[in-house]
Amino acid sequence: MRLRIAPAALTAFAAAIFRAAGSSAMEASTVAEHLVEANLVGHDSHGAIRIAKYVDWVRRGELVPNASAAVALDKGALALVDGAFGYGQVVGRLAMNEAAARARAHGFALVAIRNSGHLGRIGAWAEQLAEAGLVSVHFVNTSGYGILVAPHGGSDRRLSANPVAAGAPRPGRAPLILDIATSMIAEGKIQVARNKGEALPAGAALDWRGRPTIDPAAFYGPPPGAILPFGGHKGSGLSFFCEILAGALTGGLASNPESATAGRLVNNMLSLVVDPGAFWARDAFAEDLARLVDWTTGSPPLEPGGEVLLPGELEARTRAERTAQGVPFDPESWRSIVATAESLAVSAPATRTEE
Repeated sequence: MRLRIAPAALTAFAAAIFRAAGSSAMEASTVAEHLVEANLVGHDSHGAIRIAKYVDWVRRGELVPNASAAVALDKGALALVDGAFGYGQVVGRLAMNEAAARARAHGFALVAIRNSGHLGRIGAWAEQLAEAGLVSVHFVNTSGYGILVAPHGGSDRRLSANPVAAGAPRPGRAPLILDIATSMIAEGKIQVARNKGEALPAGAALDWRGRPTIDPAAFYGPPPGAILPFGGHKGSGLSFFCEILAGALTGGLASNPESATAGRLVNNMLSLVVDPGAFWARDAFAEDLARLVDWTTGSPPLEPGGEVLLPGELEARTRAERTAQGVPFDPESWRSIVATAESLAVSAPATRTEE
């Protein structure tokens, strides 16, 4: 059994919760819209299931509503945004606006974020820039609180999930968006699996003894287990460089339990943004990208009835289905959101039950 709720109703519900937790109306709407958009594209691990955690962090003083994020370093094409430990959805939007303006002025921009709350679905930032006609790549880490992943050859938590995202515009078409974690699975997806009573994919996680497990409870412990990197040494190496690029390079700090900000969830991000017209004509870029798309998707399907999907196409299809049918929730995940709402005297909207 699962529940469905209309996206507009879910967004209004989430915004009401964040307002009750201390956010301004604008901040509450920004965070709510970002989370629901993650649900709409099928990234439930970064959607409304995060509401309970966000409110808990606010109550513990680890996340600051209405924080004054600002540009802390301005060197033209290079800039640093300090998030002041505020909501990452607000910090990220500010930083991407800065990145877009600087890329248009200089042909490219390198923009760092440090001391931000959870930045949510990182693909959203690539989408924002692609909709502005810009190409981008993003590297993210935490500085200690989010240590979840075992390095290749290791058996306990040493690295963060460290997502990587990239985006490219296509005139008149949906942008191409890559959004991946360098771990085999996002921690939020393990939480969703636990709530649904489902097993984890084989080869995704270890228990506290370093043994492979498909049991979400064994991952959470206590003692806690670890997530494995994707692709063995390849994902582990990429994750390690996320720590360097997003953490050590920006001053946001790499994952380490001794980091100054290890006691709170802090995201850092390094974004490289390029104007497609910086090196040659924008039309030429678009034409070459179209040829690449046609050539790639023209590969004969490996399986009968199969197809070659472009980065972001699955999310676009999921958005269309969920916009029409509503956002699905398992009962346990929905109960956790409703419990948080009730603790703030916010009433839950109606849902539709389906088998």
